Amino acid sequence: MKHSAPSLPFMKMHGLGNDFVVIDSRAREAGLTPARVTAIADRHRGVGFDQLAVISGAGNAPHLTFYNADGSTSAACGNATRCIARYLMDESGATALELTTDRGTLSARDAGDGLTSVNMGPPQVNWQEIPLAEAMDTLELPIEGAPVATGMGNPHCTFFVEDAEAIPLEQFGPRYEHHPLYPQRTNVQVASVIGPDHIRMRVWERGVGVTLASGSSSCATAVAAARRGLTGRSVRIDLDGGSLKVDWREDGVWMTGGTAHVFDGAFTAAWLEQNP
Repeated sequence: MKHSAPSLPFMKMHGLGNDFVVIDSRAREAGLTPARVTAIADRHRGVGFDQLAVISGAGNAPHLTFYNADGSTSAACGNATRCIARYLMDESGATALELTTDRGTLSARDAGDGLTSVNMGPPQVNWQEIPLAEAMDTLELPIEGAPVATGMGNPHCTFFVEDAEAIPLEQFGPRYEHHPLYPQRTNVQVASVIGPDHIRMRVWERGVGVTLASGSSSCATAVAAARRGLTGRSVRIDLDGGSLKVDWREDGVWMTGGTAHVFDGAFTAAWLEQNP
């Protein structure tokens, strides 16, 4: 049986178990629709991912577009940015590069020992930038538990708790993802401060659910802890899938950790035709 549409190559990557389908559309248009994104996200009938990322553009500043598993878009995805930065640096032999996203231009560099660093940019701490529904103190929201609101190109709501592992995240997360204070929904973190440079954190991602790790959530949690005076500006964050180093500097929030390019594959022409 002949098919008019060719197959579509993709890569499967992860950062600390936060997993991604990555499509390099620099040579060929990805042809994604929200319905096709959700079909790819299906871990039984598609491939499965926490986020899907598309590489587009040409030259020295490739552009990244991010999709959530429900087909919605996100301006930022820290771990996917690190994974793609590692792929592009390996491709070109460079040890540093810049990537453009809907969040803005992000700098990445080889941190040595197989680790990759990305500057996720300055945090957004003003209620309008995050955004929240109305003017309020973002350091202590009028929600039970007094969480901190932070923007990292996407919205975050961070609860500091005694034991992050004791929180039933499957019930807790969706309750706040759709809170009326967050008109664009929000990522939800529960975090326990272990020491002045050490945090244990778990995450519910907007449009996805519980994930093993989240780069932008780690950055938001580090910023929230530092603003609260609970930690310094350089911390290790232990997530369900591993650890990230987050350093809030003058030029932005730098995040460093490992990445993995797991396998390459291709969506068949027949599957693409069934999932337009």
